[in-house]
Amino acid sequence: MMISPEERLREFQTENNIFTKGNLSVIIQLTDMFSGKDFPLDSNDFKTKKEGQVSGLGGGNLKKVLKKHGITQQLSSEGGRTSRGSMGLMMKYVDFLNAWNAEESVDFSLVEAFWAEQVREYFRNQPFILTADTSKTIGANLDELFDQARKRQKQNPGTQYLGTVLQHLVAAKLSLVMPDGSFEIHGASVADGPTDRNGDFVINNTIIHCTTMPGALLIEKCKDNLRGGCHPVIITIFERVQTALNLAEDANLAGRVEVWDVQQFLSANVYEHSLFDEGKRNSTLSSIIDRYNEIVSVAETDPSLRIAFEAR
Repeated sequence: MMISPEERLREFQTENNIFTKGNLSVIIQLTDMFSGKDFPLDSNDFKTKKEGQVSGLGGGNLKKVLKKHGITQQLSSEGGRTSRGSMGLMMKYVDFLNAWNAEESVDFSLVEAFWAEQVREYFRNQPFILTADTSKTIGANLDELFDQARKRQKQNPGTQYLGTVLQHLVAAKLSLVMPDGSFEIHGASVADGPTDRNGDFVINNTIIHCTTMPGALLIEKCKDNLRGGCHPVIITIFERVQTALNLAEDANLAGRVEVWDVQQFLSANVYEHSLFDEGKRNSTLSSIIDRYNEIVSVAETDPSLRIAFEAR
């Protein structure tokens, strides 16, 4: 029974561990090189004169190949040029393609598309990184984290990475200061309505709404909160605070809805719990990230939402 091209490629990928950035860098460049050659391929055609390296590999070439597939992130600065395993992988890939072509014609457009998708998958599965640089403010460190979420969201249309990160960071902070069981935590994609919630977090008579894009619907929810005798709080990114305040004022809710930016919301907590001791700042921030990752592992199915903490 003939197996599909994707099945062949996935089997080769698994057998040779082509999931790391180094191996992916090599294989997608080799595919580009091979696509213009006649079968059978000869591995000697792709060796440098001294046969120490695979010819043509490099960071610049890799960037060019990825750009053809609409991928702008940097996968590897060296492009696998100096990797000891590149030669062996190249020879195995040549044998694999030659054997495949002996059974049926290899469609390199399908092969290229497959490896490009594996590169995208690699980037999708990488955690965000919070660099806790003590030479900068906590807010500046968080801004860099949020920028990563914005970029990934732009590269994957239809996703809401920024809003999800914001909501679960708020949940992490709240869960560290509130007694266990004080409030429920839901996945970021779970709407308020189906769960009979008045907001993202309901704590006593305070309703907390997390958003990156305050709008009319949110203000209506705040009105409902107030009618129910509750106090609405909007937590958003810094550049949207004024938008939320203006919307509240236009709806005659000025002075009745709290609006906080998430950077200050988290920064204040870190300073308070570290007792304003710079030496304890990063350990406190790390505790929030640890709790965030615990929440993501339970509430979400996407492992790329994790945050790796790097102290400087």
